Amino acid sequence: MVLALTVCGIVVALVVVGLFVFGLRRRLIQRSGGTFDCSLRWDVPEKPDTNGKGWSYGVARYNGDRVEWYRVFSYAPRPRRVLERSAIEVAGRRSPEGEEELALLSDAVILACQHRGTRLELAMSDDALTGFLAWLEAAPPGQRVNVA
Repeated sequence: MVLALTVCGIVVALVVVGLFVFGLRRRLIQRSGGTFDCSLRWDVPEKPDTNGKGWSYGVARYNGDRVEWYRVFSYAPRPRRVLERSAIEVAGRRSPEGEEELALLSDAVILACQHRGTRLELAMSDDALTGFLAWLEAAPPGQRVNVA
């Protein structure tokens, strides 16, 4: 009986510590500002599926000439993807269709892009999209930027 209570106490303590570290990580990512909620689908086929598969919910952070993308449900201290401003080419935008509406946030707009030859899609709110496109267009003089 005492062993069972001890094991349960340890499990509860580990869960509480895990949740605390999870929240602390998110707070540290957002500490420097310039963050926005952004879902990502990497290595998208030529004709994207609208079944909602492949989307990962995350937080993106502006860091100079890069956007660092962190998975929300992760303990990793480093970004999962880093997108350089000079390597991003915007191909177009669209609204979520089919099951994508369930996989993404309710007000999401999908931005189709290419980054160093890899097709990807970013889903974000209208406000975040406006900020992202303004950040792309605000590249230093002489830097090639392709915004559709």
